[in-house]
Amino acid sequence: MKKLMTVALLLMVFQVKSQTFEGTVKWSMKMDINDPKTKAQMEEVQKKMNDPATQAKMKDLEEKMKDPKFKAMMDANPQMKAQMESMMKMQQGGGGMNAMMPKGMTMRMKGGNTLTKMDGGMMDGYEVLHMKEKSQIVRLDRVNKTYIPMPTGSSTSSGPSPVITKTRETVTILGYTCTKYIGEVTERGTTMKEFFWTTTDIKDLDMKSLGSQRMGPGSRPVLPDGVEGVPLKIEIATPEGNTMVMEVTEIKRESLNASDFTIPSDYKEGKMTGRF
Repeated sequence: MKKLMTVALLLMVFQVKSQTFEGTVKWSMKMDINDPKTKAQMEEVQKKMNDPATQAKMKDLEEKMKDPKFKAMMDANPQMKAQMESMMKMQQGGGGMNAMMPKGMTMRMKGGNTLTKMDGGMMDGYEVLHMKEKSQIVRLDRVNKTYIPMPTGSSTSSGPSPVITKTRETVTILGYTCTKYIGEVTERGTTMKEFFWTTTDIKDLDMKSLGSQRMGPGSRPVLPDGVEGVPLKIEIATPEGNTMVMEVTEIKRESLNASDFTIPSDYKEGKMTGRF
């Protein structure tokens, strides 16, 4: 489950090399939990979130968040504030995995710059801006008017490279013919499979640099070498039987404002708390 969440986060920060594409690309995200152990953990979380005592505590917390003094105290401790906000989002979503995981993301692109925003789950509204000319990736916090520099995750891999197999299987996504690739890698005696559906029919959009984004220090890239084209669907399957599927639902070419791809002048630099 942790790895699937990490993949979703790293998809936000991958760089798009395109110099000509301008517009919006929307993705849907879906996670299926089939592992009995993980299911039991999620059911326990759901049970605790639905407990009347927990409900009362969350309502009390919501009221405290409206108090200026309490809000100032939370602003002074960003990590604690983030944890509380995540708990409140889970509560609003009913708890459990469905409340935790994002439902999708929207990528807006112009001049090689990318602004990505998550939809749903604990990361609802989470925004990441990649500015090509500055070679900089930052998280934008619209509420607190801050920007937080993020690591690119382009360190050299020390783990095993996946074996990539190009199949003859094709599927049509948004009118584009996509070819299925299968990636298989074994680490510490555990084999994991990854599936990529890519198209070579989109000429003005290049997501090749997704291959440089890694799932942690010294680990493997999200999009490995040997996978050609623009990915319109990615599926990650864990040995436990859990899967996450990400699929492009819309590609819209449109004119966008250049100012949307810069850090607002009144934003201050913040600090990274936790891994992301």
